[in-house]
Order: sequence, then C-alpha cells, then structure tokens
Amino acid sequence: MSKQVFINLPVADLPKSVAFFTALGFSYNPQFSNDDGACFIVSETIYIMLTTHARFRDFTPKAVCDTSEAVEVLISIGCDSREEVDQLVAKALAAGATTYDEPEDLGFMYSHSFVDLDGHGWGVLHLSGTPG
Repeated sequence: MSKQVFINLPVADLPKSVAFFTALGFSYNPQFSNDDGACFIVSETIYIMLTTHARFRDFTPKAVCDTSEAVEVLISIGCDSREEVDQLVAKALAAGATTYDEPEDLGFMYSHSFVDLDGHGWGVLHLSGTPG
C-alpha cells in the first residue's frame, strides 16, 4: 500500500490561497475543508492542507515562519512532461505567484519553480531518465 503524504501549509488569506490552488488545477476536497482550512488533492497519495495561521499554531508550539525573511519549506512536485512543468509554472504565475529562476535542463531532468502567495517554494520537475 502506498503511503499518503499530507503537506500542511500556513496561509495568511485562506480564500485567496484556495483560489490560487484551484487555478493550478488541483482538486478541492470539501470533506477536509472548513473556515480554518482547505484540502487539495495533488494525486492519489499527496494532499495539500492549507490552514489559517491560527489553526496551524494548534499543531505546533513554534511560530509560523515569516517567509519574507526565511525559507520555511521547499516542495518539489513531479510532472509527466516538460510541457506540463511549463504549464504549471505559467498557471502559478498567472494566479499571482513569483519565480526567482529560469527553467533548467540537465538532460535527465527539466525543472522550474515558483513561490506561492504565502512564500512557500515549489520546485516543478520532469525526470526523463537517470543521471550519469
């Protein structure tokens, strides 16, 4: 059985973040969503859990990271093709994300990235073979 991964991310404005991840094409899961959080399905085994800062602090005694000053997390997501990498980054940028780099082609891997509305870093990549 495959393990499921739930990525919990604090967000400053839940409705704006819901609109952002909807624009990326991820499926909204109302079963695990309410006024304090929203669940998006990335795949059969990967879920993004967006929570308000107040709700996120219920899960940890630590402060929520100020992503304008520090990197909280870098998340990488695989795509089936180079075109899908470019399309996902384009959707993110159109929905208000930023990027700090250009696409990179290493032969065996093509990648790009974006930073979402709350400063979480996303690597988007396509593996076409093995390095070396």
